[in-house]
Amino acid sequence: METESKIFTPVKIGPVTLRNRVIRSAAFENMAYNNSPSQDLYDYHVAVARGGVGMTTLAYAAVAQSGLSFNGQIWMRKEIVPELKKITDAIHAEGAKASIQLGHCGNMTHRATCGCMPVGASTCFNMYSPTFARGLKVNEIYDLVKDFGNAVNLAREAGFDCVEIHAGHGYLISQFLSPYTNHRHDEFGGSLENRMRFMRLVIQEVMKAAGDDIGVIVKMNMHDGFKNGMQRPECLEVAKELERLGVHAIVLSAGFVSKAPMEVMRGAMPLKTLAYYMDMKKFWWLKAALHTIGRLLIPTVPYSEGYFLEDAKQFREAVKLPLIYVGGLISKAKMEEVLDAGFQGLQVARALVHDTDFVNKLRTGEITCSGCKHSNYCIGRMYTLEMRCHHCVENMPESLQKEIDKAEAEL
Repeated sequence: METESKIFTPVKIGPVTLRNRVIRSAAFENMAYNNSPSQDLYDYHVAVARGGVGMTTLAYAAVAQSGLSFNGQIWMRKEIVPELKKITDAIHAEGAKASIQLGHCGNMTHRATCGCMPVGASTCFNMYSPTFARGLKVNEIYDLVKDFGNAVNLAREAGFDCVEIHAGHGYLISQFLSPYTNHRHDEFGGSLENRMRFMRLVIQEVMKAAGDDIGVIVKMNMHDGFKNGMQRPECLEVAKELERLGVHAIVLSAGFVSKAPMEVMRGAMPLKTLAYYMDMKKFWWLKAALHTIGRLLIPTVPYSEGYFLEDAKQFREAVKLPLIYVGGLISKAKMEEVLDAGFQGLQVARALVHDTDFVNKLRTGEITCSGCKHSNYCIGRMYTLEMRCHHCVENMPESLQKEIDKAEAEL
């Protein structure tokens, strides 16, 4: 009798046991219309749970209104708990666990979205909005730390098994960690020890709120993806600090939304798709820029399956806590290779956008690889509309279909 693949064996994340190693990663769905759960968000995550994952993660829930970067993001507050509970109850009914990513976007927003002047580790100009952002005052930093703890308590009330704290990709915690965005001269800036201070306070508050019944995962960068950002040696120290703080698992990623966005996702950003769906009234300047200097703004980074694996192995050697691999997994063979390299979990996004039944089909042998060809249409679309794979879209404009075909042919 053939031994069952390790992919489909249980794994523990702190107090939580998953039925298998596959976790739907916290890729932005853009389905929390008006910052509240929707039927679309419910339907998608229940479908993913039914499709066989060990756990599915609701993406990017802001711990405070100031942390919102899109109108389609969840904002954690008491009044949405009943709707979130409906989602987690339905996920549990399908045999999967439920996680929610908690974070704050920092300077990556606009007053019209977050309801105030954007804030960050330091004062800066955000060219993507475009808008100025001011550096947080020390008392505001401590208020945000409390917001993270409150969000964990709301997550428990809403029935979530795990929380994932977003400390990467150039959002607020990452903005404090990175010398590129942290130019402070107080106890929160300068040395790595000081730049880790906000993260340390947040994680201590989160661990206290999580108690002994919520799993705590942290997503962090292995590098920022550019010369003046965090490099691997400092990121290894961040991982060791997270281990010391007692988090239950780390998700290893890389990239910076405002500086190296495709380092995160790899491949080419579908510029025609991105521009096509943008609101001309709000983003006319960015649409014009995409048509003229788009590849300079968002350069292509080559895609290959498991593109973070070699970097992640160095973190595997440096820490002992469970590590969750994310980055371009589409085949059973590569997923098994990752687990054999000592990683405890696997995060997947695009394969589950392409087909919510991906995991069940791998388990039964119906497929050995996802049909996702990484045209990145779903990424180009998700900044304006709900996340969706191109094969689920009717009446696709010819220009966008050509862009998809070209991207898939080049992979």
